[in-house]
Amino acid sequence: MWNEGRGNASAVVERGVRYESPFIGVQDLMQAHQAEASKQFRLNERPFLELVNVRGDLADPAFVGAAESVLGCKPPAKANTVAQGNGCDVLWLGPDEWLVRSLEARAATLETKLRVAFEGAYAAAVDVGSGYTVVEVSGERVRDVLSRGCPLDLHPLMLARGQCAQSHFFKASIVLIPTGNNAFEIVVRRSFADYFCRILLDAAAPLMS
Repeated sequence: MWNEGRGNASAVVERGVRYESPFIGVQDLMQAHQAEASKQFRLNERPFLELVNVRGDLADPAFVGAAESVLGCKPPAKANTVAQGNGCDVLWLGPDEWLVRSLEARAATLETKLRVAFEGAYAAAVDVGSGYTVVEVSGERVRDVLSRGCPLDLHPLMLARGQCAQSHFFKASIVLIPTGNNAFEIVVRRSFADYFCRILLDAAAPLMS
């Protein structure tokens, strides 16, 4: 069954299929980091969240109505904002593109529900969860750590809860989501997960004492 807690669960089994966390190769590094438990910076992976890429036209009532019927909210029209749905949030990626993210790990159902709802509408839903993972970072120095590899202005007045931003951390493409005053969630590609973990902890090391 799915592990719905936060932390370092490296694998789950669903319907007889084993799924491995993108961070499985850095479990020892993650365990060492979490054992230090610094209030300055904390890193956790949130693996196995559903992530669905949605494409559609906000001027099409059929698309908007279908999306809202499944998600519990309309896809946001304002750039770089997040809409809260029923057990998920919807991140603006472009004028006709959004990323739907489940708030807890669970069996993949969002894509199927959206595809069924979109029948007859000019829209698409693609499950991309296996190609990404979600990382939670927090702490008093979290913005300083992120600033070492991210070119965005991370001041709370510029990037706050309810917003999201696409950028990069060193060489890894990311979607950055503020979740609190000193907390972010980051969506990163599976292929960059090992590199991202190592370079993020390396950037944090001088600031954790």
